[in-house]
Amino acid sequence: MQLARAGHPVSLWARDAAHIEEIQRTGENKRYLNGCPFPEGVHASADLEAVVRAADELLVCAVPSHAVRETLERARPWIADTAIIVSASKGIEEETAQRMSEVISQATGAGERVAVLSGPSFAREVAEAMPTALTAAASNMAHAEFVQHYFASAMFRVYALDDVIGVEVGGAVKNVIAIATGVSDGLGLGHNARAALITRGLTEISRLAARLGGDPLTVSGLSGMGDLVLTCTGSLSRNRSVGLRLGEGESLKEILGDMQQVAEGVRNTLAIDDLARDLAVELPITSQMRALLFENKTASAAMVDLMSRQLKPEFS
Repeated sequence: MQLARAGHPVSLWARDAAHIEEIQRTGENKRYLNGCPFPEGVHASADLEAVVRAADELLVCAVPSHAVRETLERARPWIADTAIIVSASKGIEEETAQRMSEVISQATGAGERVAVLSGPSFAREVAEAMPTALTAAASNMAHAEFVQHYFASAMFRVYALDDVIGVEVGGAVKNVIAIATGVSDGLGLGHNARAALITRGLTEISRLAARLGGDPLTVSGLSGMGDLVLTCTGSLSRNRSVGLRLGEGESLKEILGDMQQVAEGVRNTLAIDDLARDLAVELPITSQMRALLFENKTASAAMVDLMSRQLKPEFS
């Protein structure tokens, strides 16, 4: 919708042919964005080849992180050598611990033609043309600036950056921290606890990004602090909602069973925690969320263990 508003013809593909048929018939994505009609210039199709061939300048990958490799491997034969591939998928691949840009590059052979778009941006607010600011990053700054100008419009501001690592780590880890803040809110632990979790969550993002070679300054920007604050406090946050319901006593199975959309933080908690352990990076909030989500730890015990860790300097 944003690309169409910015003046570009858009071909939209989804794996579910019945979903595409509904979009074609109704002119909107009722399943996920009911009440937000598509602007002129958006053409929905179940034909992956036709859609990919049409994207000779820009190809955007916005599928859930666990489906990125499979989807891009299917699309590879039809991707133009001139197309910049933009990842709007946030996460770490479980089997390889690769960031999404690395997965896309490997799956397509696109090399430095892979960029990422990230930052505080609930889909519904973008669909409703509410003011939004994001970061476009690529190892080749010219590609980042191309994406910046391609997406930008009066209500959609984009900043360019060459720190792909920092941007992607922020986009992945913030989902796990959002689950933790939701748990805290669900337990009724108050605003102080939420603020502490957000702040110390930012520290976890910074530690992992720096260890992987990212720029610590990126973490203070839109794709770090900006996205973290939005996801940890916004009522539209799926990951915060998962944590909220866990804190209120529901089981993870019950929660995921009635969710229409993917809460990336659940699957990514394991991948991020495994990566941190391999790199000897301490991520205590992430570690406690792993124990809560996958090791039968209670929500209250996870919060108590975070608060009772050994005392230490704030910055070290």
